[in-house]
Amino acid sequence: MKKFTTLIASIALGASLLSTAAFAQDKGTVGISMPTKTSTRWISDGETMEKLFKEAGYTPDLQFADDDIPNQLAQIENMVTKGAKVLIIGAIDGTTLSDILQKSADAGVKVIAYDRLIRDSANVDYYATFDNFQVGVLQATSLVKGLNLDAATEPKNVELFGGSPDDNNAFFFYDGAMSVLQPLIDSGKIVVKSGQMGMDQVGTLRWDGAVAQARMENLLSSTYTDAKVDGVLSPYDGLSIGIISALKGVGYGSGDMPMPIVTGQDAELPSVKSILAGEQNSTVFKDTRELAKVTVGMVEAIIGGKEPEINDTKTYNNGVKVVPSFLLKPVAVDKSNAKEILVGAGYYTEAQIDN
Repeated sequence: MKKFTTLIASIALGASLLSTAAFAQDKGTVGISMPTKTSTRWISDGETMEKLFKEAGYTPDLQFADDDIPNQLAQIENMVTKGAKVLIIGAIDGTTLSDILQKSADAGVKVIAYDRLIRDSANVDYYATFDNFQVGVLQATSLVKGLNLDAATEPKNVELFGGSPDDNNAFFFYDGAMSVLQPLIDSGKIVVKSGQMGMDQVGTLRWDGAVAQARMENLLSSTYTDAKVDGVLSPYDGLSIGIISALKGVGYGSGDMPMPIVTGQDAELPSVKSILAGEQNSTVFKDTRELAKVTVGMVEAIIGGKEPEINDTKTYNNGVKVVPSFLLKPVAVDKSNAKEILVGAGYYTEAQIDN
């Protein structure tokens, strides 16, 4: 009987220790609000962070808002109600979150804007992103290189596409690109034949590829019946695929109509394959796995009562405050280096790219 009692006591003590260890391992809940599943990069971002937080001992609450603003607001409010210590938010519309972020602040919840700046709120504590102005510079530089302007004897016709006007990043991409293109437009080496310039004219709401395709089709029928398009500035691969589809629809990429130089961003698999096939000219690779790691590190610091590592305190004014930021470096990718960079980094396998 004594041995049995000792055994029961040992089991109870072991269970207690296991329970204590499990409790100690749970560092709290982190809310992760991603905007959509229509882009593979957002799925990857969310799932990578979810995995990293679990490994670090947190309970991640990952939600995708399906490009529905009320849905995202409801999901974030639910995260706060359930006791999230930190919120990581990839906003659908960075101007719509002020009220819910005030509630978050009142509950003592810290907020990290993830790759899309949240505007018009003092309750954005940090911003994790890439150097978005530099993304635009890389896109325009690739476009100019592809146009081979140094050898050109006539102006090159280029059309401009912007990202979603409700995404603050879209303006940085556009401004970065125009810092390269505007001098060439002013000198006459590049002509925007449609005359459509500025985000108010070239923006593409919700980064919708179908919207970009329809606009490109309209440009071709209204402006290019007696002229050819030499290049298209596209800020995102999902738009690039739609733009290319419109171009192919009127014969570009076949016969005596070479495919215009089309840029992109995010190194999405369909666009990488398009680049290797000689259709899309380039993309900008942003290793979102590294962005996820940086963000997890920020959360670790915040919950540990420390200041997260940041490297920019000047660039990102959200209309109320300059948000302390960590910027990662983007990389230009074209046919010459796609496999070296993307397969070399383990982002894709060679089989994924080739099939």
